[in-house]
Amino acid sequence: MSRKCRVRAAVSIAAVIVCCGFGARVASGEDGRERERFVFFSGVDLWRQGNFAHGGMMWSPDGLDRDGFTFKAALAGGTYRYRSGALGGAQVTGREFGAQILPGWRFKRDTLEVKIFTGLEIREHHLTPDDPTARLRGHITAMRWAVDLWYEPTAASMLAADAAVSSAGASYSARGALGWRVFGKAYVGPETAAIVSDDYRQFRVGVHVTGFKANNFEWSAAAGWVSDSDHRTGAYGRIGVLTRR
Repeated sequence: MSRKCRVRAAVSIAAVIVCCGFGARVASGEDGRERERFVFFSGVDLWRQGNFAHGGMMWSPDGLDRDGFTFKAALAGGTYRYRSGALGGAQVTGREFGAQILPGWRFKRDTLEVKIFTGLEIREHHLTPDDPTARLRGHITAMRWAVDLWYEPTAASMLAADAAVSSAGASYSARGALGWRVFGKAYVGPETAAIVSDDYRQFRVGVHVTGFKANNFEWSAAAGWVSDSDHRTGAYGRIGVLTRR
């Protein structure tokens, strides 16, 4: 499969995974009510130096509203640009395609939910021009650890945080967000994020909208300002959608 095909495949699969959510059956609990067990999600992330699309699913056999085993699988693909010191400061364009297989556990306490995952990550990085000193280069199989937190301290406020660490290039990412319910439609508030990989650093500050529901879909979006260790700045935007079954 060519490099362009990998990126196109990630975008296509991301859309297909969410659409497939409508075909998933909802099981009933002991009380006779329908119990949601699946989350299908997709999204895109854009900034001046790169763009990515992702899609995936989570399955909780005991239900999304209780403690228990949770399985997460995801695909992602896109392009990015950075400056290589080994190549005299030349700009390198990277094309990435990756997959994650992450078994985990959900802890649910009232309005607090924490999910912890540990599993396998597979990546392919193709660099133009080739940068032989880059740790994220070629085919990589690595371990990945991730944690997601969602908390509603009041009926009109939320706190979300997530973090991930990968043995691929000693990379990690983290994001935190606060939000307040606006017009009973969605949470709106500030967010901040950091992405670190090898000798590259990226930091973001912006505003997010989370939890806007339309039919069976739940939408989120964010926009703000990004800066990185290559002394580049600019705007970023992100949009995501999920459905539960």
